[in-house]
Amino acid sequence: MTHLIVGPTLETRRLILRPPELQDFEPLVELTGDAETMRFITGETMDRFATWRMLAANVGAWVMKGCSMFSVIEKESGKWVGRIGPIDIPGWPGTEVGWMVLKDFRGKGYAYEAVVACMDFAVDELGWQEIIHSIEPANLVSRKLAEKLGSRILRQQRLDPPFDKDISDIWGQSAAEWRARKKV
Repeated sequence: MTHLIVGPTLETRRLILRPPELQDFEPLVELTGDAETMRFITGETMDRFATWRMLAANVGAWVMKGCSMFSVIEKESGKWVGRIGPIDIPGWPGTEVGWMVLKDFRGKGYAYEAVVACMDFAVDELGWQEIIHSIEPANLVSRKLAEKLGSRILRQQRLDPPFDKDISDIWGQSAAEWRARKKV
């Protein structure tokens, strides 16, 4: 059986970022089943069916919007690292580059490396004028990553369900700020 590749593949020094595929389902189940990871996303773990819907929605977003979360693959091992990418969802507080990484791959700089590639893609290829990151105030690790990217808190907002358990800080920056930062 053949399948359609619905988006680009990006490469960094250590990572391959590609649209999600069926083989990503089991590692995504591991990610969404991890209470520590999901604490700041939905507040609760997701079952296999909800995770399947998430994966299918990501693939559909590539077809309908031309962007969505990439599956991040470690070049050296071929292992699935997480999902990171540009999302443009109707009703969302803005054009976002978001991230989720499996526990085994945290603390290696992979999220930063992949997010930089995604922000470049969002600005240079998608033409986005602003990039946000919706982050719960207690998520210190994601706040630190946003700061490292040069983002700042723009506003606070309650997100749509199922992401509405707390008010989120909406971090972000303009495309001009991102481009200026990269020149330094």
